[in-house]
Amino acid sequence: MAKVDYKQSGVDVEEGYRAVSKYKDHAARTVIPGMLTGLGSFNGMFEIPKGIKNPVMVSGTDGVGTKLDIAFKMKKYDTVGIDCVAMSVNDILCSGVQTLFFLDYVACGKLEAEVAAELVKGVADGCVETGCALLGGETAEMPDFYDIGKYDLAGFGVGVGDKKQMITGKDIKNGDVLIGLSSTGVHSNGFSLVRKLVTNFDDKFILDGKDTGKTIGEVLLTPTRIYVKPVMEVLAKYRKSIHGMVHVTGGGFYENIPRMYPKAEGGKKQLISVIKRDSWNIPPVFGELIKRGADVEKVYNTFNMGIGFVLAVNAKEADAVIEMFNKNASKYSKPGIPDMVAYNIGRVAYAEGEVNGQKDAVLFED
Repeated sequence: MAKVDYKQSGVDVEEGYRAVSKYKDHAARTVIPGMLTGLGSFNGMFEIPKGIKNPVMVSGTDGVGTKLDIAFKMKKYDTVGIDCVAMSVNDILCSGVQTLFFLDYVACGKLEAEVAAELVKGVADGCVETGCALLGGETAEMPDFYDIGKYDLAGFGVGVGDKKQMITGKDIKNGDVLIGLSSTGVHSNGFSLVRKLVTNFDDKFILDGKDTGKTIGEVLLTPTRIYVKPVMEVLAKYRKSIHGMVHVTGGGFYENIPRMYPKAEGGKKQLISVIKRDSWNIPPVFGELIKRGADVEKVYNTFNMGIGFVLAVNAKEADAVIEMFNKNASKYSKPGIPDMVAYNIGRVAYAEGEVNGQKDAVLFED
């Protein structure tokens, strides 16, 4: 009987060592105070920050989803890692907490160290942008389980905050202003629909009849905006005035914004969102997707439509909060991506009747 080793079965251990060596170079850029271990340890250890009276751990986990398919087809691997980080750290941010550390998971059918390292480079870029450590991760080579050339990418983050400072939505009240922070585009949700609408990612992206110099694939691969630093900066001054926060992901406005409201009990009226149409600039990529067949009646159920993060803010402080966001935006500029803009997109109100579904929980007005 012929002898078979691990490599012949489809797992190249040496290629794995090469990949990890490259990962360490990228992870070194994410080192921050509190890290007790680095890549290569059996686990990751991080010291709980001092000065927190009643520490609460806040976690989030997510993946990039089918946006990865576009990256593979365009052979551009170094930005989807940013998406991976963004999806978790923006979720954690909704409680008013900054992520301290992140761990990733890379899976594939046949490992190529250079490709995997590009994916992890993006993860490290996202961690640097967030201000968190890439504390560890896992790379799984699973022959015959994933198609060759295809990778999956997911991860999770953990932050720590004081229990008394958690933003839970319990303080949201009728009349609070809804402040929307602009997205970079589609972000990382709705790509199963996107891939039905766009079949050639090398198509030129035309805007107002002019060639933008980008392909539709390049526009779609624009990384998810990471809101952590600008929001934490505003929270440092206005935390008591910010009553709730939402990361607008899969399910768009209708599924996500209602999640920050507590359920009305004891005969009280339910809080809902009233959104002002045309109160923000919608990125051109959404118009392109509608032109290609996206149902205009359902896009707010699927995409972020240009608003990636929403805050419910005390009406008295809302203008000052918007002003601070917009004044600070240039500090977080990224090449080729418009600066973040904060908008007054609506208000919190009481429902007139029973709230029986998403369409009752989010209303649009002219």
